[in-house]
Amino acid sequence: MTNSWKKNTILFLTSQTISLFGSSLVQYAIMWYITLETKSGVMMTISIVCGFVPTFFLAPFAGVWADRYNRKRLIVLSDSMIALATLILAILFLVGYDMFWLLFVVSAVRALGSAVQMPTVGALIPQLVPPEKLMRINGINGSIQSLIMLVSPMAAGALMSFAEIELIFFVDVITALIAVLTLLLFVKVPTHKKALEKEKPSYFSDMAEGYKYINNHSYIKTFFLFCAVLFFLISPAAFLTPLQVARSFGSDVWRLTAIEIAFSGGMMMGGLLMASWGGFKNRMHSMLLGGFLMGVTTIVLGLTPVFGIYLLTMGLTGLAIPVFNTPATVVLQEKVEEQYMGRVFGVLGMISSSMMPMGMLLFGPLSDCIRIEWLLIVTGLLMVGETFFLWHNKTLMEAGKPSTEK
Repeated sequence: MTNSWKKNTILFLTSQTISLFGSSLVQYAIMWYITLETKSGVMMTISIVCGFVPTFFLAPFAGVWADRYNRKRLIVLSDSMIALATLILAILFLVGYDMFWLLFVVSAVRALGSAVQMPTVGALIPQLVPPEKLMRINGINGSIQSLIMLVSPMAAGALMSFAEIELIFFVDVITALIAVLTLLLFVKVPTHKKALEKEKPSYFSDMAEGYKYINNHSYIKTFFLFCAVLFFLISPAAFLTPLQVARSFGSDVWRLTAIEIAFSGGMMMGGLLMASWGGFKNRMHSMLLGGFLMGVTTIVLGLTPVFGIYLLTMGLTGLAIPVFNTPATVVLQEKVEEQYMGRVFGVLGMISSSMMPMGMLLFGPLSDCIRIEWLLIVTGLLMVGETFFLWHNKTLMEAGKPSTEK
């Protein structure tokens, strides 16, 4: 049994790593293409909105699907849909149809696939991994993903320096195919109880049950409120820093590559830290530390005029992400009942996909008339302030305790 769960977990994480690598190449290629071609905050905002808003509308249904249907098949279908959309985009660019609106459309299609993947992967991992190993496996998974995020901007930058953007699109198609075949042929996932039921699906009643479950658990409601505010405030640091670098330090591809490498390297170190250390005994204390670091580093990103210090700060920002995300994911995986897992993660995906674009609808246009540095300083200060709310919230602090203490 021990070897079985380890083998399946390794194969599953491998398939997701391969898929993530191709997706990251496309993500950076599209972002940098728009940044370097337009240097426009409005165009960046349109791209980001197209990449997130579809997730908002599909995530509630995706959460129901993740609780009702075979989760492995859902991941395969979403990966395949993203690959097909990318293949069509690559062919259109090859034959000369290289308009910006095509990038926006494909970003929207990719967002639909991500809307299905996010709650499904979050709900599937506890099926494979024993409860006592969740923090370690999520930490390792975070480190692997960060390693890919470290390598992919370097690979994308290298490819963009001598090849056309459609070549990167084709790489994504190939990696998606490998990931799908790995998942189909080698990963064995036990079908969860709800998926075995033969009753006729009622999406809206299932969705309503999910919302009722969340409403009846005050720690989930408070947790989601905290995340919603954080996602809104972090949007300038997440999306406007490439534009800031292009405007303030120079529009060289190597600079954009450098900040992504620094950020991803920090994330990898943070993931390794969480895998080895495991965080504080109370999960919320780790989240508090991560949120506080994100706020402080965002302020520094707005203050420093030295690119070397900027890169170091990006690394520390990246390190803070898994310190926050890993315990946040584990809290839900530990506390939420298995039959509601997909819907809870679906709502979390809906929040993240709506709040960050909402932030960009405000901060994106503002970045064309106000220096991005000022936006970073203000949002960083507000993030620091939010961590004090977490520190003093008894509901969340109680939820963060190990079950044996409650």
